Amino acid sequence: MKFSPHVRIVSNRAAYLAGAAALGLAFPAAASAQQGAEPQTETDADELVLETEQGELAPRENVIIVTASKRETTLQETPISVSVTSGETIEQAQIRDIADLQTVAPSLRVSTLQSSANTNFVIRGFGNGANNAGIEPSVGVFIDNVYRSRSAAQIGDLANVQRIEVLRGPQSTLFGKNASAGVISIITREPQFEFGGSVSATYGNYDQIVLKGDVTGPITDSVAFSVDGTLNKRDGYVEVVNLDETINERDRYSLRGQLLFDNGGALRLRAIGDYSKIDELCCYAGNLVAGPTVPLIFAVGGAIQPEDLFSDRTFLNVLPENEIENYGGSLQADLELGALQLTSITAYRELSSFQQQDVDFSSADIVNELRDQSIDTFTQEVRLTSDFDGPLNFLLGGYYFKEDIVQDSGLTNGEDGRLFFDLLAGAGTPGTLGGIEGLFGFEPGSIFEQGPSTFEFFTLDNESYSIFGTVDFELTDRLTLTGGFNYTDDKKDFTLEQQSLDPLANVSLVDAFISQALGTRDPAQIGAFAAANPAQFQQIALLATNPASNPLLALRPLQFLPPFLNVPNAVEPGQTRDDNFSYTLRAAYDVTDNINTYFSYATGFKASSVNLSRDSRPLPGDFTPYPLSTGAPSGSVILPLILGPSSPITDAGLLVPNLTTGTRFAGPEEAEVYEFGLKAQFDRFGFNLALFDQTLEGFQSNIFTGTGFALANAGSQSSRGFELDATVNPTDPLVLTFAMTYLDAVYDSFVNSAVGDLTGTRPGNVPEFSISTSAAYTHEFGASGNALIARVDYSHESNRQLIEGLPDRIDFTLPDPFLPAREAAEPFRSETNLVNASLTFAMENGLEVGVWARNLLDDRFITQIFPGVAQTGTVSGYPNQPRTYGGTVRFNF
Repeated sequence: MKFSPHVRIVSNRAAYLAGAAALGLAFPAAASAQQGAEPQTETDADELVLETEQGELAPRENVIIVTASKRETTLQETPISVSVTSGETIEQAQIRDIADLQTVAPSLRVSTLQSSANTNFVIRGFGNGANNAGIEPSVGVFIDNVYRSRSAAQIGDLANVQRIEVLRGPQSTLFGKNASAGVISIITREPQFEFGGSVSATYGNYDQIVLKGDVTGPITDSVAFSVDGTLNKRDGYVEVVNLDETINERDRYSLRGQLLFDNGGALRLRAIGDYSKIDELCCYAGNLVAGPTVPLIFAVGGAIQPEDLFSDRTFLNVLPENEIENYGGSLQADLELGALQLTSITAYRELSSFQQQDVDFSSADIVNELRDQSIDTFTQEVRLTSDFDGPLNFLLGGYYFKEDIVQDSGLTNGEDGRLFFDLLAGAGTPGTLGGIEGLFGFEPGSIFEQGPSTFEFFTLDNESYSIFGTVDFELTDRLTLTGGFNYTDDKKDFTLEQQSLDPLANVSLVDAFISQALGTRDPAQIGAFAAANPAQFQQIALLATNPASNPLLALRPLQFLPPFLNVPNAVEPGQTRDDNFSYTLRAAYDVTDNINTYFSYATGFKASSVNLSRDSRPLPGDFTPYPLSTGAPSGSVILPLILGPSSPITDAGLLVPNLTTGTRFAGPEEAEVYEFGLKAQFDRFGFNLALFDQTLEGFQSNIFTGTGFALANAGSQSSRGFELDATVNPTDPLVLTFAMTYLDAVYDSFVNSAVGDLTGTRPGNVPEFSISTSAAYTHEFGASGNALIARVDYSHESNRQLIEGLPDRIDFTLPDPFLPAREAAEPFRSETNLVNASLTFAMENGLEVGVWARNLLDDRFITQIFPGVAQTGTVSGYPNQPRTYGGTVRFNF
């Protein structure tokens, strides 16, 4: 069975305009072959037809070539649930980065959060990884076969893209770096041996300027080059009223160079080097609910835009700076060994990300955050692929991954911070913090003093390797059986260090009451009293832990940044060690030459993730806190460990004040999916249908708590449903597409989430229905070679609850303390309806002039919500982007 059909180029401009631009929308877009094809110019990159061994041309609708299976096959022949978007569609639809891709791939959801570096990818309702550098995403992103481990390295503008493949479900047997939910594979155009290229300029509203250019051609008969670059600048559309500035701007550029060695012999080399930079003011978070602390913001001279998210107006004391540098290189070598091909892909990348943000989202100078990350990644993949004429073919590969992460971060109290928290402590009346300082003997003005509040330093060293492969056995001319496997070994070593500088955060209020009652802070004296008077001491302990009798406990809401226990320590080694064997079984059957079906069962795996945030806390097995979290403060106030029960951390003498339990890391995710697929392609109609039942055991949930992130494993999350892609070509100039995803998603078991028991509930921000549909019409002007191409696309996501709960609403005085948190989140829902359109006049000489609009109807909706930082009862949210429009001039040569 031959897996790599011979492909040749049809260089016909009229066919390109009428066919490629239209069929470029199919499934949802046509795509050209990657490697193994003869040299092709960029202009003709999508003009592919299949040539049979007899030299006849196969029907054009069968030429959607993909490499989802690590071999070049047509989309119809590929027994995987995959959608394909061509470079032509990307240009026409003005898809600038992966965040825009979801408008044509309904199973994919992309959301940008508080900075340009934090973007979350979700497939079939599964996805995580944004905001927490210790979490690898469940959806893996590969660019030219090189894994991009963090979203900051994935969201740059898409340059010179040939096609994008979105693979749904675990891909353990095909990609060495396992992705438990799916893969986004971006394939760019390689250098050509015919000189060519393109330049384009775009101008849009908000003074958007986009410049793109690429050139390719031969250096020698066996070496070709290509160079491309993009510049994307746009003013912000959100007004910072008090600073007379705008944010949510665009300011990014990228450069990339490639060399291709191909002398027609056995060895083929492709080297890629790239650099990109983002320097933007982003991102806007508006107020949805003005909680009880908002009047205090105005009382200290600040302001917000209350409960008016879509006004695109805000008040800040510090502009949200985002600086991202992302660069690296890769070398892919392909060696033909008869019917075997040996492939080696070596890559090294560096990523640095800096952000500064006003996290109270007001013009009052209360709290600001700094975060500085650097990530260095080395990957090596080797695979051997067969292409035998017989019934048996295989793929065998090995993958090595090494990554080092360093993060410096911290919070800073602003000049208005002390007064704000003083008013908060005194219910609007100042002076409370001064009284507390006198009570504990602190320096006057030291609580919430202006300056650094926390210093944090995190590191993560990750090393893993995997062995993977598939075997295809063609049982008959129409039936092929496939078995695949992946063995992964992963180890992570991490460090967490923090200093909490606020003196009040370092006080155990329970121990302070007991010390006051006994008139001593000496541990030996208190221990002797407890031994000699157990009944009396027990009575004091009950009074100390009762808010009605211990007035100091009223100060606990002001201790929102307590110290945490550094890792590694004598109890917590600061490491995870995982290994897993996952596999795939599949039967693919060609019912007719036009209809293909498959059934597969697959498992997947993602290794443990580490909580690199200020909410990192010991696991319950390592520490058992007293219900009100007693501890031993450091510094001038030395109090004994009085009430804490025995636990490894307590017994080792490691306890720090106000320590509670949580997670340092979340265990692995293990995926299981049953899938049935049906693919059909006829003369003017084609469709792909996938029915699936997918479960992730131990899904890694990452919930913002107001100061950090609670990372925890759900017992089980499942998603059942279907994915449908269809294309209709009623007349030659018109192509209609329709894609729909239905998801029945549920937490089968999630008892210990950050907002209580979520078992039986639907995960937040997972729509039941997602729809993408488009129409493209190409009008040719006789035999001139000129054409007018019109395109309209519409995407819809059904109404869904945005988040499972708001952790700042937890009330431990209630029988179910988490119920208020879950109920508070229920009203926050969102529905998406986006219309995009473009009109392009393409001339025979290569010149194209077009106009376009994204979010044409200016539909506004909430993309995500979160609790206000240190502002209980306040809810903030991120809105989507308003309508953008403009014109583009492009010249292909």
